[in-house]
Amino acid sequence: MSIIDNKKAFHDYFIEERYEAGMVLEGWEVKAIRAGRAQLKEAYVIVRKGEVFLFGAHISPLATASTHVSPDPVRTRKLLLNGEEIKKLIGKVERAGYTLVPINLHYTKGRIKCEIGLAKGKKQHDKRESEKQRDWQREQQSILKQNRR
Repeated sequence: MSIIDNKKAFHDYFIEERYEAGMVLEGWEVKAIRAGRAQLKEAYVIVRKGEVFLFGAHISPLATASTHVSPDPVRTRKLLLNGEEIKKLIGKVERAGYTLVPINLHYTKGRIKCEIGLAKGKKQHDKRESEKQRDWQREQQSILKQNRR
């Protein structure tokens, strides 16, 4: 079940591979995500010293957050992946043109997971082409609906 989707990732990148990663979160962050107060629009994933981190994900703290904790909405969060997956990602990201982007946050067996994608950047003409394709798909669906009536 998806909590938040990063629609901008599909607009700006071709997603070639997907990975599911666990997240190291604090208690107030889990409560805020469950309340739907997270945003992945400007977030990105980086590999540093053999570990994977999520940068720029904004999780707004709830007003009822604990008084003894000072929440940081855009703190760097560690992502948990298998060692083999991290090695594979490091090899692919170091090649030119590849990057890691967060695709969505979702629940798996009651835990919050982050789906990340190995992506290649789109050029402006690619973005226009994918928009034309999307419009044509919508138009086809409306034509089919009219024909059924």
